[in-house]
Amino acid sequence: MSIRRGTDAFSFQVMIVLCALWGLQQVAIKLAARDMAPVLQAALRSGIAALLVGLLMTWRGGWEGLRQGTLRGGLLAGFLFTVEFLLIALSLGYTSAGHVAVFLYTAPVFSALGLHLLLPHERLRPFQWLGIAVCFTGIAVAFIGGSSTGHLDRRMLLGDALAVGAGLAWGLTTVAVRASRLSEAPAALTLFYQLAIAFVLLLGVAFVTGKTGPVALTPIAVGSVLFQGVVVSFASYLAWFWLLRRYLASNLAVFSFMTPLFGVTLGVLILHEPLTVNFVLGAVLVLAGIGLVSGEAWLRRVLARAMSTGSRQEN
Repeated sequence: MSIRRGTDAFSFQVMIVLCALWGLQQVAIKLAARDMAPVLQAALRSGIAALLVGLLMTWRGGWEGLRQGTLRGGLLAGFLFTVEFLLIALSLGYTSAGHVAVFLYTAPVFSALGLHLLLPHERLRPFQWLGIAVCFTGIAVAFIGGSSTGHLDRRMLLGDALAVGAGLAWGLTTVAVRASRLSEAPAALTLFYQLAIAFVLLLGVAFVTGKTGPVALTPIAVGSVLFQGVVVSFASYLAWFWLLRRYLASNLAVFSFMTPLFGVTLGVLILHEPLTVNFVLGAVLVLAGIGLVSGEAWLRRVLARAMSTGSRQEN
């Protein structure tokens, strides 16, 4: 078993690129929403990525996990993954891409709570409980902020709530993977389950709700689907799994908090989305809370080194 090392300059540079791509995803969906419904975009991107992951697994011989009793966990993870992207698609019709980018990344908080309840060795520590409290305080502050006009915007509030729901679904997906046989399966197989099931279910939702048309195959619409399917759902996820095999997950998790920052910034620059003081303050609290929850192990190591250095200097 290879020893995972701490992050270095190379991993930091890769994480900056990945976080920028992940932050751009919501912006791309909203930018192309006039030409193609977000639900249909989500279905097509999942289908494209599932095909690419399936071909990669065939080439590498990665289908043996199907014989390890992973189907049940795979179906559950795929369903929750579908719910996540359905809620993302719906939320973008009511709120800004920047709001979705922030609230979606509440997922680590929900996954930490779920794992705390299901797995004895995943019990939350005091720093993490503090992080959860800070995160939910941030959500409340951001919700109270209302729109840029200073009045409570019920549509935006609904969209923000749907985005938090998407974060909950993402967090529960992590719990489903960790608490099932998928935890021992190849990462590519877990990703394939999620993408393939999401493609089938989201395409069904698009047909039932009439979101399959009209479709304008503009460069923005085609580019959005290809960007989401090839670059984000396939290439960036594989790069993320590659990093996880070589570096400490807790260290990488700290860097991943740059994603909402990219999402908000790109939403302002590309979509000209407004920002309110309450949302910015709430977003800061949300990110701080997520940092305490996901980066607790890293933070403990940093504090331990600082205390050790301080005690040596005193002696």
